[in-house]
Amino acid sequence: MAENTPIEQVVDRAIAKALESQLPHLREEVASQVLEDVRPYLGGGAASSAGDLLKAMSAIHGGSTQKEILRALLEGTSGYSGRAALFVVKGGSATGWQGRAFDTEGIKDFALDVASSAPARVLRDRTAVKASVSEMDPKFISQFGAPIDDQILLLPLHLKDKVAAVVYADTGTDAGGKLDASALELLVAAASAWLEVASLRKQAAKEATSEAANGEKFESPTPPPPSVPSFSDPFAGHAPKHSQPAAEEVEEPVVAAAAVASAAAPSAMAAAAAAAPAPDAFAQMSVADADVHRKAQRFARLLMDEIKLYNQAKVAEGRKKKDLYDRLKEDIDKSRNTYNKRYGKTAAAGADYLNQELIRSLAEDDVTLLGPNFHR
Repeated sequence: MAENTPIEQVVDRAIAKALESQLPHLREEVASQVLEDVRPYLGGGAASSAGDLLKAMSAIHGGSTQKEILRALLEGTSGYSGRAALFVVKGGSATGWQGRAFDTEGIKDFALDVASSAPARVLRDRTAVKASVSEMDPKFISQFGAPIDDQILLLPLHLKDKVAAVVYADTGTDAGGKLDASALELLVAAASAWLEVASLRKQAAKEATSEAANGEKFESPTPPPPSVPSFSDPFAGHAPKHSQPAAEEVEEPVVAAAAVASAAAPSAMAAAAAAAPAPDAFAQMSVADADVHRKAQRFARLLMDEIKLYNQAKVAEGRKKKDLYDRLKEDIDKSRNTYNKRYGKTAAAGADYLNQELIRSLAEDDVTLLGPNFHR
């Protein structure tokens, strides 16, 4: 089995180091941009509210694991609600993970009745629901008490086009509690986005490490079976205690993708693999050349997926205004340089996979969306 050449190993290490060095800047940029967009909706005391939100979001973006991200989310809710709890959604049920200002042991593994009006609506409509306690699970209210103003808020935490968790918040049972729906929605959205970033980085790092360590040949990709998802789900290891015989305490709600029970949507990287050409696309090539072509194609898709993930607003606006290249020129050119350094002098040099992915993935197969300044 062929091993990676020293230069390939050096490149892999350099890419990993470069990505890691950009994370602090990325966290700050994401938080600042989001706050700038929502500042007009913060109402009175906007400067103070923005500063507090920035700190809460920075804490979320400072998480390096999914568990740390979720804990930072719950900690952040304390500034905008009296009580908060996170329920993991899986297999048609919602089960308590952790809470703040609640009885910790009581929340953990609490089976929320998703047939109750408010929980059912948040799962059905996939949007935040503010309701009265009469629409909440009566067992929950009976065990933990009703908020002093009789109002509750349920927020869906989206991950790969599905509701992976629900955050409950209320004013608490004591006078003077607060419930800032706008701020809480922002924190949940920030956690959702950063979970996807962490998931993508984890999977990319795993694949790069596997290639560097083993030098294994990249096999022709095949779509995952319907029952096995292809993305890292932060709640895969968290299953309701009442549905498991002798289940042990689950402190970390995050495990590898193979354990996930839902396949609602593949990740960007899995989608790229599923969209790869049929195995016979490289049938006329030598084994070594075919391997290089497959790796180059996959690397091009990873670079485009990264651009889309970190620039969602620019991508949406660029497609609408048909000037994607102008808006993303710096990112596209950096990706092109990275791609050319790695595959510009290999057997895949003439295949132009990066431009293919620019058009296929970024421009959705419509080259006019890249604008007049784009040249292949």
